[in-house]
Formats: sequence, C-alpha cells, structure tokens
Amino acid sequence: MWTHGQRSTFAALNRLGFPCYHSHLDFWRKVANSKPGTPQDWDRVFANYTATVDNPGCCVWRELLAIGLSFAGVVAVLGGLWWWLG
Repeated sequence: MWTHGQRSTFAALNRLGFPCYHSHLDFWRKVANSKPGTPQDWDRVFANYTATVDNPGCCVWRELLAIGLSFAGVVAVLGGLWWWLG
C-alpha cells in the first residue's frame, strides 16, 4: 500500500538511476517470524536495488548499513527531510 508520497519517491529514485526496492512478502514474512538478531540474506533480497522506500525496508536500515550495502536513502521525518548516500 502506497501512502505519504511513497509512490512518487519510489518513481523519482528509479528515474534518478537508483533502482528502488519496495517489498517481497514471502521474504518479509520469514524475517517477521524470525527471532531478533537472526541473520537474513539481505544481499539476495537487495541484489538488484540501490534504494528502498517504505516498510519493510525502512525498519531494517541499521542492519543494511551494518552489512555494508551501498544504497541511496531518503528519510522523511516529521518537520524535515534527510538525504544521504550510503
């Protein structure tokens, strides 16, 4: 489900040359049902992407940075907008 400008952010990132991930339900069900700290195959899921928007990717941004995945990020926060290239 797209809300809060996610579709336009997704489209803009793709247009700017950052292939953008949104969601693959089977993988995320496995993540949701795993114990916290369980290693996940992030490389496989994000292999063809350099950006992500919305849930569930935003919930694991620390894990993605920790394993060294390089991607573009736009974090929309109440009252502002942050941009970084990881």
